[in-house]
Amino acid sequence: MAEFESAGRQHVREAMERAVEELGVPGAVVQVRDGDGTWFGSAGVADTTTGARRVPGEALHAGSISKAFTAATVLALAAEGRLDVDDTVDRWLPGAMAANGYDGTGVTIRHLLSNTSGLFATGMALEWQRRYSVRSAFEAHRFDVWQPEDALALALAQPPVGRPGERFWYSNGGFSFAAAIVERVTGRSFEAEVDRTVVRPLGLARTFARHREDTGFRGRHPRAYSKVFLKEGARPEDVTPANWTSVVEDPDLPPLDTTDVNTSGGWGAANVVSTLDDLIAFATAMTTGRLLPPEQHRQLWTTVPTEGAHWLANTRYGLGLYELTLADGQVLRGGTGQSFGTSTLVMGTADGSRTLAVHTNNDWATFPLFDRVIEAEFGAAGLALAL
Repeated sequence: MAEFESAGRQHVREAMERAVEELGVPGAVVQVRDGDGTWFGSAGVADTTTGARRVPGEALHAGSISKAFTAATVLALAAEGRLDVDDTVDRWLPGAMAANGYDGTGVTIRHLLSNTSGLFATGMALEWQRRYSVRSAFEAHRFDVWQPEDALALALAQPPVGRPGERFWYSNGGFSFAAAIVERVTGRSFEAEVDRTVVRPLGLARTFARHREDTGFRGRHPRAYSKVFLKEGARPEDVTPANWTSVVEDPDLPPLDTTDVNTSGGWGAANVVSTLDDLIAFATAMTTGRLLPPEQHRQLWTTVPTEGAHWLANTRYGLGLYELTLADGQVLRGGTGQSFGTSTLVMGTADGSRTLAVHTNNDWATFPLFDRVIEAEFGAAGLALAL
């Protein structure tokens, strides 16, 4: 065991080692903070070429955990009296949603942050799929810069999946609209407001929201690896539920290094870089009410059901974060994030007494690891994709 590894938590360590040995995960790290302090464990490698180990303090792309930073920023502005979560999109961005059957006069900020706006799943947009779902296309477009107006157009590229408030449907685009509202309200960049309202108050020294031109990290970080692609020559528009297994690429192909990539297409939804330490501090503040006043904290954790949305089972969604009910009835709070070659989980008890964070430097076969780690740490399973 390396000198930076913590003793104990054998079941957590076994879950990581199984993920590396059986699922092909390049490297995994788990960090737990509770009344006894901080525990850290790792398995596998940060770099498959050099064999460098995973270590504490690595910079990580947080994926969709970024949504919680957006929600926190909006709620902080609400606490300052600068907006209301029941303001409509048209209140701040007149006409911005007037496309493809959407109507910004009926969609509120609360709808955007709770994934109940009626927006379709942005990642299924054909333009997104054409750029990133095949290896050669990904290589050609990995450094594409998405301007805010591009991200908003992508969010409206397909018709609504329902009326505002009717149902939960996970959509990155709602958080892009929320980021645009932050900029309209404050006259400052979204990234600067995340820093002012969340990062600095919580002392998250290693956390930042990437500017749209930025592709980097600050400090040591693992390489990222992806195998989630269609076969070369496949057209995303031809993929159906009946044929998709025949058009995904051979799982035995080596992964593609996706470390260096522009994430501006996930503006407001997936563009935060952080560390496990900072994510645990952030999640604990969000679950316990340390960051937000009582009224905004209540709004954050007013949840909606997620059943029927082909999302995560046993969950209810708040504003940018969700509650997970384990098999024994325990309720945890936190978030998950997955992006090009990176997957992250942060989850803990509602009183903040125990919080764990998990990261893998890949984007396949990660949820089995997350569930095994949760079961090892909290004594019961619960996290699974609801298909």
